[in-house]
Amino acid sequence: MQTNQVDYFPIFMQMLLAVGFVAGTIFVSSKLGPKRNSVNKDKNFECGVESVGNARIPFSVKYFLVAILFVLFDVEVIFMYPWAVNFREMGLDGLIKMGIFMIFLIVGFFYVMKKKGLEWE
Repeated sequence: MQTNQVDYFPIFMQMLLAVGFVAGTIFVSSKLGPKRNSVNKDKNFECGVESVGNARIPFSVKYFLVAILFVLFDVEVIFMYPWAVNFREMGLDGLIKMGIFMIFLIVGFFYVMKKKGLEWE
């Protein structure tokens, strides 16, 4: 299968259109949008809670653990999509490799469950 530079033209056009649309929207909204500053609008705001005190208080590691585990398992599931699309072309070799991948995924999941990484106090 030979490719030519012309084959990539639609991809470059779509990327140029997307970047141009985003840049143009940001530029136009900054020029046409209202610019009213006030004391209330310039205050720090976080989920409806007034920010009081030091920002360097201890924070539960559990939140970060759950977030990292979510990203880890989410990315692993993303790897399954190309395999499912090309399942027939990969044959038995692809099935064995995906089986090994799934075993690692399940072992990791049970390890997290055993360590109680997904339980909240």
